[in-house]
Amino acid sequence: MKKLSNTENPNTGNPNTEKPDAGKLNLVVLDMAGTTVADGGLVEQAFSVAAERLGVEPGSADHAEKLDYVRATMGESKISVFRHLFGVEDLARRANAAFEEAYGELVDGGRIAPLPGAREAIERLRAEGRTVVLTTGFARVTQDAILAALGWQDLVPLTLCPADAGGRGRPHPDMVLAAFLRTGAVDDVRRIVVAGDTSYDMLSGVRSGAGIVAGVLTGAHDRDQLARHGATHVLGSVAELPDLIARAEA
Repeated sequence: MKKLSNTENPNTGNPNTEKPDAGKLNLVVLDMAGTTVADGGLVEQAFSVAAERLGVEPGSADHAEKLDYVRATMGESKISVFRHLFGVEDLARRANAAFEEAYGELVDGGRIAPLPGAREAIERLRAEGRTVVLTTGFARVTQDAILAALGWQDLVPLTLCPADAGGRGRPHPDMVLAAFLRTGAVDDVRRIVVAGDTSYDMLSGVRSGAGIVAGVLTGAHDRDQLARHGATHVLGSVAELPDLIARAEA
């Protein structure tokens, strides 16, 4: 299968040469950190580095308040998080750059790994003829570093970050809808499957109109948070997703 460019025109880059099967859940949009990738709390560590560089004292009430917000908004575009925390655009961009740099260094240090069964689930979904797209709230440079560290550069035909979908990350539906438009894998948004570990993943899936919005319990948020934000199903891990899709089509 041809790997799609993140900026490729969907009318010329569609990997599916036949008309999409309207009865199949053939587009699966997966989050990365916490859903398919275990990062061991690197987001919080990288945030602390970035905050300290902007003068936020570790252990202070200000640091604790900002860290609580980071935890609550896991899954959101990181630049959006920093805009909320620091207000001024210049400070937000400096914080985001420091965060991405710190996170990238941790990734390069071997601090991430695939979640158990994640690669196998993706490979099974693709073997069944489904198009799988990986999405993230990180910047492209960080997403590429994660993919390279895992050896996942060719695992799926398309990966998306907020900048690839107009700049808005979750909880907006833009990345899911960009996957829908660019792949042409299905002809109805109700045939999209979205899976993630955060409330923002769930909101993004619901707002896109996806038929299945599956929360997984391997990341930031618990069953209640996922359900309250629109999860149609809550799974122990992404490894359970292929069977869920098969049951939904039966």
